[in-house]
Amino acid sequence: MAQQVPIIELNDGHKIPAIGFGTWQSKGDEVTSAVAYAIKEAGYRHIDCAWGYGNEKDVGAGIRASGVPRSDLFITSKLWGTWHSRVEECLDQTLANLGTEYLDLYLIHWPIAMNPKGNHPLIPTLPNGKRDIDHSWKLADTWKQMESMVKKGKVKSIGVSNCSEIKLKEILSTAVITPAVNQLELHAYNPQHKLLAFVKSQGILPQAYSPLGSTNSPILNDEVVAELANRHLIKPADVLLGWLLAKGVVILPKSVTPARIASNMTGAMIASQKLTAADTERLDGLAASGKQRRFVTPPWPVPLGFEDWPQ
Repeated sequence: MAQQVPIIELNDGHKIPAIGFGTWQSKGDEVTSAVAYAIKEAGYRHIDCAWGYGNEKDVGAGIRASGVPRSDLFITSKLWGTWHSRVEECLDQTLANLGTEYLDLYLIHWPIAMNPKGNHPLIPTLPNGKRDIDHSWKLADTWKQMESMVKKGKVKSIGVSNCSEIKLKEILSTAVITPAVNQLELHAYNPQHKLLAFVKSQGILPQAYSPLGSTNSPILNDEVVAELANRHLIKPADVLLGWLLAKGVVILPKSVTPARIASNMTGAMIASQKLTAADTERLDGLAASGKQRRFVTPPWPVPLGFEDWPQ
């Protein structure tokens, strides 16, 4: 690669590559090939996984196929909601599936515990069809178990995902270890400026999943994004990724197409250097101009505490 991916130091002293490879909604041989290509050919060293994606064995196969030593990689996974009271058990499954003895980063996927003895291992539901939530379980107790995984050496850093300020405060009030990151749906139509300011004030690093929006996302066709892409002779995807990267947000683009896997990394780095302060200000204001929109809104029957969560 012509450019080196920026490295960011976490609040616990560990270092994380600012561009990671996302594996959500990618299955089987497709994700194995994509992961192997991303690492071996495109130069990614940060792979973002989750128990809930149901593909960690395939991701692990891709990691091994890359031929790159484990010590050169930064691997993240996430604790699923039905395992909040059994953190180590879920983690051990992830480690076995990925074929590694430790994780660099382990996150609470969603800050809501679901019934561990419900009618489905992934999404247990009640007779009325709503998700079966374990209302008796406290998020702070999940965090205590996460902290014990650091002490055992099974994970280097721990953090959260999809946490509003309210949910973060539930953890921070009793935390011994401050979350290293908060992985959020972050893009130009859902910038979460206020939450990012709070996260950064606590020394927590924001990470962006779905940084381009969803499949066939309207953000890629936004007229402001297109104008900036044309002016700087880059792609709309580069603009959206570079905008976040320049803000110090870790980006986690995903693709199974080799050309896009490579260009997401190189394009983001080029764009982060080309975008001006005025460009950033325009992109910062897109959501407030009437375009605010989330693309990932699971039907949780309890409030998450986000100001802009659709009702």
